[in-house]
Formats: sequence, C-alpha cells, structure tokens
Amino acid sequence: MSITQSNRDIGKLLREAGLRPTRQRMALAAMLFDGEERHVTAEMLYETVQSQNLPVSLATVYNTLHQFTEAGLLREVAVEGAKTYFDTNTSNHYHFLCEESGELMDIEHGEIAIQGLPNVPEGMTVSRVDVLVRLKRAN
Repeated sequence: MSITQSNRDIGKLLREAGLRPTRQRMALAAMLFDGEERHVTAEMLYETVQSQNLPVSLATVYNTLHQFTEAGLLREVAVEGAKTYFDTNTSNHYHFLCEESGELMDIEHGEIAIQGLPNVPEGMTVSRVDVLVRLKRAN
C-alpha cells in the first residue's frame, strides 16, 4: 500500500479514534471511509476484500468493524438475529430495510418523529432510539 494523502488522513482518523493504524485497519478503513455513506455487513466487506486480493480474514473484518464501532467510527444496526449492518453515518437517524434484497437505506432526517418515550429507570438515560421500517414490494 503506497502512502498517499488519503492514507495519511485515514491513519490520522484511526489514531484520533484511539486505534493503531495497522495494515488491515487501514485497508478496511479506506473501503469504508471514502467519503460516501454506506451500510455494510461483515460478509459484504469481506467480499470486497476478497475481490481486491487483500490478505484479511473474515474474523479480522468482524473484529475491525466492532473496534471501529466501539471507537465511534461506525454505528451498529441490528436487523434481526445475528444480521448486523455497520453504518458509516453515526448520526442519530433511522432506516428502511428492503426485505427482498436486504438493502438498508437511511430515512431522510425529519421524516419520523419519536414522541412519548417511557420514563427510564433511575440512573439511566436513553443513548439512542432505533427505528427500522421494513419494506416489501406492493402486490
């Protein structure tokens, strides 16, 4: 991997998040943080890694996605069971899920208003509210 301005920026991003910029983290971060917002699963990112012949295992992809999430670089979106997407848009927002394709899409800001949240137990606070609107083709 040659050192380019974007690689320096990625290294800085990782260091500022408290992560050491290893070769694998740099490669995965370059795929995720290229300026476009995206939703990926570990398997989707691993397929991209494989198509580029990078020496990164699926376990490393999983571990790195979780490290990026813990560092605040990604937002984890649990869809169902073990199916999890990682979102490069870490702002508080909601999602559409196309049940047929599995595509996860952002809902435009302001399209949904959440009202009437319950009182939370003493000593607790709401960290975020997740809304997933499932879509299917109309008959």
